Amino acid sequence: MDFQVSGLRVVLGGVTAVDDVSFAVSQGEILGLIGPNGAGKTTAVNAISGYLRPTSGRVTLDGSDITGWAPERLVRAGIARTFQGARLFGQLTVLENVRVPALIRRRGRAATRLAEQILEQLGLAGRAGEPAQDQPAGVQRLLGLARALAAEPRLLLLDEPAAGLNDDESAELSQLLRNLARDSDIGVLIIEHDMSLIMGLCDRLHVLNSGRTLFSGAPQDARRNPEVIEAYLGSTA
Repeated sequence: MDFQVSGLRVVLGGVTAVDDVSFAVSQGEILGLIGPNGAGKTTAVNAISGYLRPTSGRVTLDGSDITGWAPERLVRAGIARTFQGARLFGQLTVLENVRVPALIRRRGRAATRLAEQILEQLGLAGRAGEPAQDQPAGVQRLLGLARALAAEPRLLLLDEPAAGLNDDESAELSQLLRNLARDSDIGVLIIEHDMSLIMGLCDRLHVLNSGRTLFSGAPQDARRNPEVIEAYLGSTA
């Protein structure tokens, strides 16, 4: 899997939210997309996942141009994502919520088995029969991740998946994502404000500030970069 973003630019209401941003995610790699609030992180992910149309630039998957594809088409191509706010079918059970995206590639009992396996993997099996809308915020976050995994993606786009999780849950999430990248060869692009999670999880970081690339490289180098420290990391570096 080779995912490339080249010269991405997004203009919203006359304001350039993302300006000439380029990065890549390889099979089995975890890339952290970080930056201060308003840096353009979510806008960039929205543009590459079909929820916003880029003003210019190119997005490719294994050499094929997928720029501007609709979200449904991208999911079938192997790109799934989560959102800052859980997008769930509130009246359906936890299991039913995960089974719906599993039907993209599987049918009948096979889809149900996959959904059950993912819930077990995420520690949600005990909640399978409960309504999604009754779950606490942290569980709803994990359920959003479960739904993305049920689409059996090659590239996973995660928008603040650790928000609402306690320290133990964040550590478990980090280990899960490492295992997914290593064992399933899934590429992961993650937006996250939990810097301890990001620094311990990601192979590389891509830092945005005011819509432009500020830094791209190893997490340990980001810790020592004065511009990154000033723009985002602050005392956490």
